[in-house]
Amino acid sequence: MGGADEFPVGTCPGMCPLGELVQRERQGRLHRLELREGTRQGDPTRVVKEYSRPAAGKELPRLQELRPAPVLLATVRYLLGQVVQRADLPPAEVHAFISDRLRAVRQDATLQRLQGAPCVALLERSLGYLLHAGYQLCQEPPARFDPHLHHTQLQECFSWLRRCYRNSCHDREPAFQALFLLYNLGFPEALHQVLQLPDPVRASPELRTALAVNWAYLERNWARFFRLMQALPYLPICALHRHLGPARHLALLTFSHGFSARNCRCPLTWLARLLAVDSPEEMAELCRHHGLTVLDGAVVFQKTAFRDPGMLVHGLSQLLVDSKRGEAPLLEVIEDACS
Repeated sequence: MGGADEFPVGTCPGMCPLGELVQRERQGRLHRLELREGTRQGDPTRVVKEYSRPAAGKELPRLQELRPAPVLLATVRYLLGQVVQRADLPPAEVHAFISDRLRAVRQDATLQRLQGAPCVALLERSLGYLLHAGYQLCQEPPARFDPHLHHTQLQECFSWLRRCYRNSCHDREPAFQALFLLYNLGFPEALHQVLQLPDPVRASPELRTALAVNWAYLERNWARFFRLMQALPYLPICALHRHLGPARHLALLTFSHGFSARNCRCPLTWLARLLAVDSPEEMAELCRHHGLTVLDGAVVFQKTAFRDPGMLVHGLSQLLVDSKRGEAPLLEVIEDACS
């Protein structure tokens, strides 16, 4: 692979090395997303290099098995532009395929010690997809979608991308630093890291908005928090979505103490608007889930009745998230965020 001071540069011209394609086809390990229509043969325009777990004593790939940076970027765009749109397969299966192939992309980038703009381009697009997928699959059972593995991959991508940002300036750094803070909402270490960023980055509109959301959450200013949340674009709201359930839980706890009175009733329509819930009916169900009484289209807040429902489910949200997506293909949404 070259001298001790040289980094290997892959020479594989396609999304998958020919040797792997032949081997997986012979072993029957090609995914159905990689097959020619109506056959069990691999389609070279669809087969994508799969992730291979590192192991002690395992030989390093040869140069012809590594994809150079332009091929890696083309692979990512293929996955996010064509594979992600496959509506004929279960969404969790499509995601499992894309997630594995994106790990293989990052593995090739690691082996070649990719740095600078080529590496940033891969990581920003991977993060855009992973944030989108985390929202879209939030209601899937763990057997189909592992949220812990997904979280680990997201944090690893954020960590790697933010290391790249420290070495050189990149146009989209403020936007992705903001996504990092929103995804890690309320975590002191994430806030500390963001506050150490250079002044021009910290003063950007994206990061100022993310900081405002974070402060509103920490101050338990729920009216401001949900108002700011509703104004966020698609990818930032996807980053923040995992905190939606806990935020609503804390808001109802705050109201149960602040408005606790036997004859005090709060209209569900007003509360649903305040907490950005899709409908008064969904708001009523959320209140009942927390032990609160719902009567004649209103909730009765009593601190003695409030209960912790335990595990909070992160459901889909038409108002907060789906309405921000628009009709544009996902690849276009992510490319806009990266350019």
